Amino acid sequence: MPFTRDQMAARLATDVPEGWCVNLGIGIPTLVANHVQGKEVIFQSENGVIGMGPAPAKGHEDPWLINAGKQLVTLAKGASFVGHADSFAMIRGGHIDLCVLGAFEVAENGDLANWATSENDTAPAVGGAMDLAAGAKRLWVVMEHTTKDGRPKLVERCGYPLTGLACVRRVYTNLAVIDVLPEKGFMLVDLAPGVTLDELRAKSGAAIHAN
Repeated sequence: MPFTRDQMAARLATDVPEGWCVNLGIGIPTLVANHVQGKEVIFQSENGVIGMGPAPAKGHEDPWLINAGKQLVTLAKGASFVGHADSFAMIRGGHIDLCVLGAFEVAENGDLANWATSENDTAPAVGGAMDLAAGAKRLWVVMEHTTKDGRPKLVERCGYPLTGLACVRRVYTNLAVIDVLPEKGFMLVDLAPGVTLDELRAKSGAAIHAN
């Protein structure tokens, strides 16, 4: 069966090395923090939190502790707070080892579209995702493989407004883990249990290469 959202986050978490500083976008990416137990990973949020822990247990929420997406979080041992300017200095200065974002589309050349689906979207601007796409040392995307109506999110070229150019290194979906390689495009790393390569290719809008 395809991965659930929580299984997608857990699969990604297994690939995060010890000691990395990681920024998590809203949605599925925030679940990654729940699955790195036993490893020292520093989670950073644009609103100035350095050292976020997993989601709070029910009944133990602190309404004053939130991430940049206004979701309730916990703090890991040794966590700290910095100002907004310092937080973005970390991002723009190349001090974030990994950024994990959701996406509407990822192109085979690594282009990312994750903030608007039309010129009439209500989102006022691309926001911090653009800074993360440009400033993080590497960017991984975690998302459903298709839209709710079955359209592929892995495409030859993005049709939505871009967040960043040639910035995505790896994509985790409910069907597979796929690297984005220069000059080669999408390269299969791993399939979800029970998913076949033919099924994956049928649900993708660009070629999926396999060794």
